[in-house]
This record gives sequence, C-alpha cells and structure tokens, in this order.
Amino acid sequence: MQIKNKIRVLLVDDSALFRGVVSRGISTDPEIEVVATATDPFDARDKIIEYEPDVMVCDVVMPKMDGIEFIRRLLPQYPLRVVVVSSVSASVLDAMNAGAVDFVAKPDINLGRSTDAFLKDLIETVKIASKANLSSIKTQAPAFRNVIPNNPSASRKVIAIGASTGGTEAIFHVLKQLPTNTPGIVIVQHIPPVFSRMFAERLNNTTQLRVKEAQSGDTVEQGLVLIAPGDKHMRLKKQAGQFKVEVLEGEKVNGHCPSVDVLFDSVASVCGNAAVGVILTGMGSDGAKGLLAMRQKGARTIGQDEKSCVVYGMPKVAYDIGAVEKQVPLDNVAQAITSAVSS
Repeated sequence: MQIKNKIRVLLVDDSALFRGVVSRGISTDPEIEVVATATDPFDARDKIIEYEPDVMVCDVVMPKMDGIEFIRRLLPQYPLRVVVVSSVSASVLDAMNAGAVDFVAKPDINLGRSTDAFLKDLIETVKIASKANLSSIKTQAPAFRNVIPNNPSASRKVIAIGASTGGTEAIFHVLKQLPTNTPGIVIVQHIPPVFSRMFAERLNNTTQLRVKEAQSGDTVEQGLVLIAPGDKHMRLKKQAGQFKVEVLEGEKVNGHCPSVDVLFDSVASVCGNAAVGVILTGMGSDGAKGLLAMRQKGARTIGQDEKSCVVYGMPKVAYDIGAVEKQVPLDNVAQAITSAVSS
C-alpha cells in the first residue's frame, strides 16, 4: 500500500508559546507535518529554501516585516501556499489580496472562540490550502464595465453568488467590473463572523456598487450587494412585490453557516427565471444542488472554470450534476452576468 506524503508546513510567528501550541496541535493530524518554525520573515525565507514546505502558516503582525509585505515580496519569487492567522482585523483581507490562499482567526475569548476550535479550523484550512491552484491566485481583472440596458425586466432580476476558499478575492474581482445599474446581488461567502462585515465594508469602498452586511428586511435593489453574515444563513423572500432577505440562525448545512445551498434554494423558490446564479471557487459541494434547483426553475447559471479557481470544488460538483449552464474563467464572470441579465 502506497503511503501518502504528509503536508509539509512551515509555521511563522514571533511568539514561542503560540508556535508551540500550533505546532503540537496541527501535528496531531496524521496528514500534517510541521517541518520547521520561524520567528520572522527573514528567518522564514531561509527555512523555505531549506525545507521546501507545501504550506506556510504565517501571522500578520511580526517583527522586522509585517506578514502582508512578506507575502507580497515572497510569492513572485517563490510561489507558496500561504494560510494567514490573525486576530480579528481587516488586515487579513489585505493578506488575501497579497496572495494568501485563506485565513483563520486566532482564539478569542470575547468571541467565544477556543484554542481547540482554532486548531480544528487551521488543520482543515491547511489541508484545503495544500490543494490550492497557485497559478489562479494572482490574476488581474480586465477593465470591463458594460452598462446593463435599463429595462424593467433586467432591473427586477436577482443575482445570487456563492463562494468559499479563494472567494473573497474572486468576488472582488467580479464586483469591481460590474456597473452601478447592476440588479441587486445577494452573496454567501464562507467566512467567519465579524470578518463578513469587514469584507462588505472593503467591497463598498473599492467597487462602484453599494455593499453591506445583510440584515433581515433588507430589500434587494439595483446597485446594492448584500453579504450574508459569517454565522447566519441568508434566504430570499418576496414581500409586497419586492425581494427581501431574511437572516437567521440555524444548523450548518453542508458543513457551513451561512450555506450557499440555503440561499440558492430560496432564490430558486421565489425568483424562478428572474435570477442569475453564480458559483465561484471553493472546496466541497455547497451550492451545487441549490444552483441546479435554480436552473431547473429557469434561472441562468454560471460556474467558474477549473483553471481560474483557487480550489475547483464547488464549481466542479455543480458542473458535474448539470447545474452550470455556462462555465467561464474568472475574468469573464462579470461579462457573463451582464449578458445573462440582459438576455
């Protein structure tokens, strides 16, 4: 029987205590081996060359050089899958923009996040990151901004987007190409609580669209993007002739809360053919069945292609079961949305 190679991890953090806790914690998984630790980016650079890790787990705040600047300088010269660990801060989104595959929030008593929960999440994230497609991470979007024809049919449509690993940058990549008269957009991105609000604020400040973290009762309207909170499901409902969102607590679906399937199923139910569904990069199968339900109700459906995905999981499952009408590279998703809305 062939023995599967372990995932080789380099751990970078200036705290000896934290390095010890994380190293021992993730090494309990039989698929992971911490081959080296480093105290700062300069130490890490030497360890990368010596040990050739598969994944680097890196803090954002470090001496001599912060983690974000380190990632920006490192990846063009030495492509490496990076998982960022950080306290609750918008800096993790900067790290994702710099080329990190994913991030995990550090333990926080105030948020009820234990060390055990942190280590469990980190183990899972390292495993996912080890499979990430590095060539897809540093991609620049073209300056596409087509104006969607102003007609009642287009303005009444709803665009629903789902994503997971690699999704924060993929969603930004798509939204920054869409015009202000884009029909209302509802999004589920697998992301921890608090970070979802920071993500929405970041998109609001960097795209032409208005973006906010969703609250129950928000109306889906032209030029507005609603992001599901990181620990609640989001559903669409029709009320007094308008589409509104409902944000609610619930058990995890497909291992996630919020779940893409929960959103897509509700969109299929209340919107029928007045919707466009989009499934982007991510591990697992969340959203595939919901996207199929949307397509069966007459919605147009779009999937990100394998080459441009950080992780070709969710889009692959959706494509394999016939949920995806059109599969396109990330660069072309915005244009595909515009065409689907206009048709």
